[in-house]
Amino acid sequence: MNETRIAILIAALISCGGSVAFARTPAERHPITLNRAAFDYARELIAHGRLVADKKGSWRKHHPSRSEENEFIHNHGFQEYAKWHLGVDRRHGEETKEHYKFPFGDFAALHRCGLLAVKARAHQYGYAEIEAAADQLLSRIELRQPTR
Repeated sequence: MNETRIAILIAALISCGGSVAFARTPAERHPITLNRAAFDYARELIAHGRLVADKKGSWRKHHPSRSEENEFIHNHGFQEYAKWHLGVDRRHGEETKEHYKFPFGDFAALHRCGLLAVKARAHQYGYAEIEAAADQLLSRIELRQPTR
């Protein structure tokens, strides 16, 4: 009897392309979306010159530590913390650090290396909207730089 049920389930999955049971892309498995408020905030930071035009690969040294994140949240709350993350993960509550993904600054300035890391990770995991947003912000930074 169990074998019959399994066969019916397999047949049903095959007939609908398996889309009911299995997510096909990483983005479907992890529903992270663009944080438009953070995108707008990043544009403001760039417009006001609150940015560090650092090099690729510097994000490891420049991103805030866990203790710095915790201190910032303690002093400013999750609403301000959210402004520094281009992605939100709706599977987690807004009052948790897990809700916020793709950080791009150190709570004082936007970092070019942070946006480069966001763009690379978003591309790697299939978050096209976040990748495009990071690319757009990087273009704005390039426009601000004097020609050499």
